[in-house]
Amino acid sequence: MIPATIFNNIRIVLCQTSHPGNIGSAARAMKTMGLQHLYLVKPDKFPDAHATALSTGAADLLERAIVTETLSEALTDCAFAIGMSARKRYLSHETVGARVAAIEASKIATNQPIAFVFGTEMSGLSNAELDCCQMLAMIPANPEYSSLNLASAVQVMCYELRMAILEGKIDATEANELATNDALEGFYAHLEQTLLHIGYLNPAAPKKLSERLRRIYARARLEKEEVNLLRGVLTLTQEPRKHNKY
Repeated sequence: MIPATIFNNIRIVLCQTSHPGNIGSAARAMKTMGLQHLYLVKPDKFPDAHATALSTGAADLLERAIVTETLSEALTDCAFAIGMSARKRYLSHETVGARVAAIEASKIATNQPIAFVFGTEMSGLSNAELDCCQMLAMIPANPEYSSLNLASAVQVMCYELRMAILEGKIDATEANELATNDALEGFYAHLEQTLLHIGYLNPAAPKKLSERLRRIYARARLEKEEVNLLRGVLTLTQEPRKHNKY
């Protein structure tokens, strides 16, 4: 039996898509693989007749698509986000192939929402968008010509997700609840505020400190309770006090 809950916990997020036809084709790619949650971050043109035409029988996904101004909004309540890229990045996250990413994401999707994030057709994900993700995935295409159409990349990733789920590779063992994207963003803001307070972060020359710290914690896959613990440490770092019980 197909575990419908897992499919329902998977989002496909398209960031700043230039061509509305790619949105429609991506919706069609999703529906053929049993996925239904499409999020669009600042698309150039949407809704659009071209998108509807290329969606064929998946116009219902376009009608239900959620449009947001920021990637953080699109990732609200998500416990894990995987950024798709055709190239390796400097100071990058953990980078895996599409098949491994599908298996890892599907494990988490047994209990919590996850997202696969795709960038613009021309330049892919920006570094700021990548900072919202916990893992980077690459489709192992021909190294001499690795450029995939956006909708084609969505199709490949949705196929890998479906196969990971249907072939029973997810081993849905009970796991502790991961922190959501909103909880992580709150933690990162609190961490930056604390580093400014103690003089460790120089706002005039921050360099890549925030990006490095984000990637350390991304590799850790922080749980909900761990974020609460760390924020407690940050609060006491700014305002130290003794506890009566110590």
